[in-house]
Amino acid sequence: MFARSELCRLETVVLFSQEPPARWNSFGLTATAGVGSRIIFVGFLIFQHTELLLDMNPGVRVCVPTVALLGMFCRGCLSRVQSLPRRSFSTLHKRMSRWNSVETSSPLPSQEHPRVLITGGLGQLGVGLAQSLRQLYGRENVILSDIKKPPPHVFTSGPFVYADVLDYKHLREIIVNNRITWLIHYSALLSAVGEANVALARKINITGLHNVLDLALENCLRLFVPSTIGAFGPSSPRDPAPDLCIQRPRTIYGVSKVHGELMGEYLHHKYGLDFRCLRYPGVISVNSSPGGGTTDYAVQIFHDALSTGHHECYLRPDTRLPMMHVSDCHRATVEFMQAQECQMSLRTYNIAAMSFTPEEVAQEIRKHLPHLKVTYNPDSVRQNIADSWPVRFDDTNARRDWGWAPAFGLEELVSDMLHFIRAKRTNKGLPVS
Repeated sequence: MFARSELCRLETVVLFSQEPPARWNSFGLTATAGVGSRIIFVGFLIFQHTELLLDMNPGVRVCVPTVALLGMFCRGCLSRVQSLPRRSFSTLHKRMSRWNSVETSSPLPSQEHPRVLITGGLGQLGVGLAQSLRQLYGRENVILSDIKKPPPHVFTSGPFVYADVLDYKHLREIIVNNRITWLIHYSALLSAVGEANVALARKINITGLHNVLDLALENCLRLFVPSTIGAFGPSSPRDPAPDLCIQRPRTIYGVSKVHGELMGEYLHHKYGLDFRCLRYPGVISVNSSPGGGTTDYAVQIFHDALSTGHHECYLRPDTRLPMMHVSDCHRATVEFMQAQECQMSLRTYNIAAMSFTPEEVAQEIRKHLPHLKVTYNPDSVRQNIADSWPVRFDDTNARRDWGWAPAFGLEELVSDMLHFIRAKRTNKGLPVS
């Protein structure tokens, strides 16, 4: 079998042998060869002219843009080459070994830690995930990035760089200069904020995604792009929503996430991109402020319960949505990124933990803080979004394929959130209701 470094290297090899023509064009990429020579791109050659390749002698090497060499990306080239006859594969492997030896390169050690870049790292999930990954792979192997200035505790906790996902060239420099192997793409405008600024959401959530997909393909990265309950719409099954069903979201956030799911799966099946996607439920975290999502009430209610004792909810009391503790979300992401490809029957999975309404979480909080008062003033935009989303996720496939299992239910979540928010307010000298 081929090492990944060998496979990626083949993407930029061009061979010369005898015979015309002097000019050859494939997939929009034109190359010029000397008189009496023939130029063939390996990515095209292996699958279309296998026997011709075996009769050639490797000669001059020319580097070309990786993204133009179709059919030779990452895992995809291995799966396609393995389908060739045994004799051809054996001969081809010897040739590839010779090409690598000329450049005095060798495959990466199998135990080498991944080099991770997290985009949009100052949002709700990035800092916590970086902390989890640094505990596993080392402080210097996980780079957090964003377009905002990080707070001091984030800046001193590990590598941080400025990265705008709309700046393709700069993002490529970061990936190349830091030898990135895993890319976790958290940059996005969430549901309610996206509806208030559709043009910006389209730019960040779709154009930024395309930049990340192209760079992951070009550099043979393992790419994680989260999806959301917002990827479903009113015509989707709601209780529960399975992994595979009708998806017709009615927000730009949801539309962009469905687009991301489909583009990632397309590039996986066509070119072998190691694309991975989890549909997150509403994520509840003590360490980050609400960021414009429809499920943000489930974070704010804990802060209000301990500060003023009163929370005004922008959803109806009976609005049921799937939710998850942030620790389970981080653990699911890490376990999914660590999973072997042979374990995965899908590229996009639902993950679930619990499902509750605003009134149910309020009742659970009152077991600890009986004085909590909740009033309801539904916001039409967020209520309409919530009404189009599933009330439960079916995550059977994630549990079966790679062993997903949540640790937090509603009771554990409420106890944990109140404990940590109370401790934070006390440490800051703030009153606790």
